[in-house]
Amino acid sequence: MLSRTVVTLFLLSVFCLAKNDPQNESIIDDEPCSNSEDERKHLYTDPDGLKDSSQTCSDAVNRKPRKGYEEGHLMSSFEDWSFAKDQVLLKTFPIDPVKKNYIREVRNAVFSEVEPTPFKTRVKLVAASDEVLQDILDLHPSVVESEMFQAFVSGNTILYGSTPLSHRYGGHQFGSWAGQLGDGRAVMLGEYVNRKGERWELQLKGSGLTPYSRRGDGRAVLRSSVREFLCSEAMYHLGIPTSRAATLIVSDDTVIRDQFYNGHPKKERSAIVLRLAKSWFRIGSLEILATNKETDLLKQLVDFIIKQYFTDIYETLNDGDRYLTFFSDVISQTAGMIALWQSVGFAHGVCNTDNFSLLSITIDYGPFGFMDSYNPEFIPNTSDDTGMYSYENQPDVGLFNLDKLREALSPLLTEQQRFQMMKILELYPDIYKTKYMDILRRKMGLLGEEEDDGMIAAVLFKMMADTKADFTMTFRQLSELSLDQLENATIPSHLWAIRTLQPHEYFTRWLKIYAQRLRLHEEDCDEDRKARMDATNPRYVLRNWMAESAIRKAEKDDFSEV
Repeated sequence: MLSRTVVTLFLLSVFCLAKNDPQNESIIDDEPCSNSEDERKHLYTDPDGLKDSSQTCSDAVNRKPRKGYEEGHLMSSFEDWSFAKDQVLLKTFPIDPVKKNYIREVRNAVFSEVEPTPFKTRVKLVAASDEVLQDILDLHPSVVESEMFQAFVSGNTILYGSTPLSHRYGGHQFGSWAGQLGDGRAVMLGEYVNRKGERWELQLKGSGLTPYSRRGDGRAVLRSSVREFLCSEAMYHLGIPTSRAATLIVSDDTVIRDQFYNGHPKKERSAIVLRLAKSWFRIGSLEILATNKETDLLKQLVDFIIKQYFTDIYETLNDGDRYLTFFSDVISQTAGMIALWQSVGFAHGVCNTDNFSLLSITIDYGPFGFMDSYNPEFIPNTSDDTGMYSYENQPDVGLFNLDKLREALSPLLTEQQRFQMMKILELYPDIYKTKYMDILRRKMGLLGEEEDDGMIAAVLFKMMADTKADFTMTFRQLSELSLDQLENATIPSHLWAIRTLQPHEYFTRWLKIYAQRLRLHEEDCDEDRKARMDATNPRYVLRNWMAESAIRKAEKDDFSEV
């Protein structure tokens, strides 16, 4: 048996914080932004223009519901679609009394009323998720051909009864309180309740200036919008809690961006993503209220979140116990989300408290990345010079951010409850370790729990790091080895990722130890193990070269890979 001191299973490392979103840094004047009726023209592309894209804007006659959906359950006319009559957020919370749209500090409000800023040039809908349209929005896929729908998802028209809102929040970035942040380039159009009774919040990202734009212009560029659209849906299909993306709109409006902060800014095309989540509240939503001592509003928001999204807690516990149990649930769910990130080699890149959802879903896709070769120090964010956002640091990012949530909840607690909350937070490392190891056992096809499972995983990671083995395919191809092949170190030539590990000094011994562990369950067989592992280990992730290829083509008006 290999010594436990050879390697240790990485679990938690130094904490990291994140920089501001680099897409929100262009300088603008602090002037009100007009949203007159004349500006709110329908700037949609004519139907023939949409046929340029081979992705989701083909002729309506070719767009049919996915298998299992009956025509009668889906609306084929967007004119029949509407937001919920009961707009809970608008009804519940105080709204910023200032109606003009200019950058400012906002107090004693959770939202500001902000209409999207229309594009000045024609727009084109270049991608849509049929699953989101059908599963969440109850829309037939052919609705994307509707001029009204295209105007809606581009922010060029507001539906009757809709009151668009931008959310006020704060956040810790790079370990320091950054003050008011908020939806600097996003506008929530409204809440929709679908046929399954699910309430979803629809938000346009890249829709223009808001009171929270700081030094930004409120726009999103094509490359970042393509990445968000693709990654939202990729993460969903990997089984990771995430916001969703419905549509991608591009325009010929340009903005100036210095993508690599190297003093070479250039013009880039603007785009808008219609994205959805059951809630966009995040840790920073509470931090801004606690920091500014808006305690009554803090209590109102926390009570609302618990009542709306943690109903079992609200219905069975009193205030103090509710807050403690809510905190405990967020800890567990956040640990689970990060464990899932780690299991697919995903690094978020901007782990601010303002980017950590209170529902523990992945939100605000920026400079994210999936690892190719296994490297625990993988950093997808090119502006992260110190590696605070590295892949291996994400578990400790969670701990740091949850501690900031604890601080934000403190004004609502007694001294005894604050002490209890500290004790609850101390459970996070073990909760994370348990959840992560459960996933690793599934990835390696292990049944039950054994004391040496962590060591087996750690040695595998050590070999992968030393040989620069492909993270995704190493686990995927591991399932293709039979027990006999493991015990005899017989690796077929087509298993190129596993063969990358062969030169390592631990390889042969590790295979035998791994095989011994598998044989502890005699009732298991190679076929069942392969089925379990293939259900956990994806063959495909959104590799950087895939996203870059889609972006390069999109910049040439070829949206076939989006």
